[in-house]
This record gives sequence, C-alpha cells and structure tokens, in this order.
Amino acid sequence: MSFRESATHYLSYSIYPIVIVGCIGIFFTLLNLSAGIYVSTYMPVFLGAFSVIAFEFLTPHKIDWKPKTSDVTADALFMLVVQVLLPRGLSFVVAYYVLTSLESSSWTLGLWPDAWNIGLQVGLMVLFADFFRYWLHRWMHETRRLWKFHAVHHSPKKLYWLNVGRFHPIDKTLQFLFDALPFIILGVREDVLALYFVFYSINGFFQHCNIELQLGPLNYLISGPQLHRWHHSRISDEANSNYGNNIIVWDLLFGTYFLPKSRHVEELGLLNRSYPLDFVSQMQTPFSGDIDQTP
Repeated sequence: MSFRESATHYLSYSIYPIVIVGCIGIFFTLLNLSAGIYVSTYMPVFLGAFSVIAFEFLTPHKIDWKPKTSDVTADALFMLVVQVLLPRGLSFVVAYYVLTSLESSSWTLGLWPDAWNIGLQVGLMVLFADFFRYWLHRWMHETRRLWKFHAVHHSPKKLYWLNVGRFHPIDKTLQFLFDALPFIILGVREDVLALYFVFYSINGFFQHCNIELQLGPLNYLISGPQLHRWHHSRISDEANSNYGNNIIVWDLLFGTYFLPKSRHVEELGLLNRSYPLDFVSQMQTPFSGDIDQTP
C-alpha cells in the first residue's frame, strides 16, 4: 500500500469521529466562554457543515453524486424553508423560549434527570428520541398515506450533505412532535437541547454525505452514511431498513439492520425516475396520487 493509499485509508476512518468530537468540543468551549447559547450552538453546526463540504471535494465516495446547480438550488431552498424556518432551525429557538417560559412558570413535568452530567442527559435523549423516531420512520415506509410525504426525502438519485434537508413540511412537523417537544414537556434544559441539536445536525450532514468513509465498529452504534445509503436504495427491500435517526441500536433490536459487506448500494431514489425534484412540485407530489410508484 502506497503512502497516499495508506493516508486515504486512515482518513476514511478518522473524518467522522474527529469532526463530531471537534464540534462538540467547540460547543463546550464557546459555552464556557459565555458566548451565549445561540453562538455556542450554531457555530459548531456551521463549522461541521463546512468540514463535510470540504471532505466531499477532497475524498468523494462517488464522482457521479456531485450535485448539479439545480440540485443545490432546490436543496438549499428545502434547507431554508423546511429545516430553518419550519421547523428545524426554529425548533431550537422555540424550544429555548418555551422551555424558559415553562420553567419560570413551573409548568414542566419535572421528570427529567437534570442533575445528571450533560453528556449522560444527551445520551438518554438520543436513546429515547430515536426510539420514537424509529417507529415514526418505519410507519412512514409501511403506510401509503405517510409514505407519500416521506417519498419527497427519498426522491434524490444521489446523496450529498445538503439534501439531508429535503423533507415535506408535513413530514418534518411530525418528526418535530417526536423530537424536541416531548423533552421540553419533560423539562430538559436548553443547554442539553442545544448539544443534542449539534450532534443531530452534524450527524445528519454525514448521513447524506458524499465522502469515502468507514465507520467500522461505529456502524453498530451510529446511524451513519454507510448504513443510510442503503436506506435510500431504489430497491424497497433494501430501503426498508436502517430507520435509525442518530443511532442504529433500535434497528439491531427490531431486526431492520442492513449492511452488506461485499457490495455497495447501486441506484438511489424512487421507482419513478421522472418524479419531479424541484421545490414547488414536491410540495404537491404527496397529493398527486401514486406517482412515486410509477416505474
């Protein structure tokens, strides 16, 4: 093995943990420097996104997954409207203000173990949030009415970091009901929600990334790109697997874990190769019959 091949090999195993741990470290550093909860949260998320973009250029998984201008335009609009405005970006803002208001009025249930270390609290939040999101995600695939909304997310024929935000607003709203909202009611602190948001966002960028990555043993803990690519397979028997949002333990427990060792995923997307991909059309496709099922 040449030096370049050796460096590429080790890089493929190190990119994910270095970026995740580094961004979490930046979160705590900014928080300890009294930078404020917003700066401490969004700065590492932006840095994580820039890191993923850089590695997509440096070490791509597939050259033909490089997005076209039309892909970037549509996905940027999805990211802005669905993820930032409704409700991904605002979910943290809403969570922060609602949580503060509820705490000041003593309206929360107070059932959350807020005396625990913040890392343990986020770990518990990930475990429970992923349990509910696992079943919601599975029902999205197994129920025709819900699938029509979720099909928007599965419509791209390639994966890269930005199309992690391609969701129909109704799909994303349902996700929010299973995500931050229950923990607000339980009384989770804003710094715990913020750290969860940092991990959630950066792991999501990696899930859809076009980077040559190897997660090794982490594939039995984290719902990362090697697993998630199979979830986007055009073949339904392959796509109906790996439902985990952040972790993969519930797939292992409920028998939906799928990671072939001897091959890579081939075609991505829906049966209908002419399924429209622009933003305006995809706001309407869930109400347009079974167009996702047309071969």
